[in-house]
Amino acid sequence: MQPKIIFEDNSLMILEKPFGWIVNEAQTTKGQKVLQTWLKERDYPLAKSREFRSGIVHRLDKETSGILIVAKTEQAFTNLQKQFKDRKIKKSYQALAHGKIGIKRGHIKAPVGRLPWNRERFGVLPGGRPAETDYEVISYYKKDDQEFSLLNLFPKTGRTHQIRIHLKYLGHPIVSDQFYAGRKTSRKDRTWCQRLFLHAKSISFKHPRTNKTRKFESALPADLSKALQKLTLLKS
Repeated sequence: MQPKIIFEDNSLMILEKPFGWIVNEAQTTKGQKVLQTWLKERDYPLAKSREFRSGIVHRLDKETSGILIVAKTEQAFTNLQKQFKDRKIKKSYQALAHGKIGIKRGHIKAPVGRLPWNRERFGVLPGGRPAETDYEVISYYKKDDQEFSLLNLFPKTGRTHQIRIHLKYLGHPIVSDQFYAGRKTSRKDRTWCQRLFLHAKSISFKHPRTNKTRKFESALPADLSKALQKLTLLKS
């Protein structure tokens, strides 16, 4: 699958990133599907800019699908970057987590940092960077003897792997999360859900040129919808 442009004007693009695409180019991304490489082939002021990362203002994990903003001009890039820094941009995600989360609405506040004993992984660490996530349970599901919770999540901060770490911290890791659900659990998950069940569902922000609030949404992709159909919906 290719990235899909769902909105475009002179200032920005709103994309749907497919799962399996890395957002930013790096020495380790050669031969892989990289959004920045794809953007370089397009025609807009920042397309080939290394300094402005082809207009990429924020990221999604490789296995996370969904909404992404790309700035087309320096003015839009600077404006959107400031909105992210000032926490003016509102994002929501959808995830399927292990277990039945009994408290239907909650707030997770736990600092996140890079693990000293494994620099590739992040976790809840004293002295880590402040991180906050709100969540709400949409519905509960069951498969065999296991229960699951489908959630909307609203990160207040944008730390690396924040939602994945916060749900693990609650004791409810995301389905098929090879990093944070554990190898054995994620291997079993992937027999019916072949990738991380995390989707960037919506984003709202002030348009950098008009200053009007804009909101864009992305439906749950077909692969995640099919995974849900393999479960039994429980009555709340």
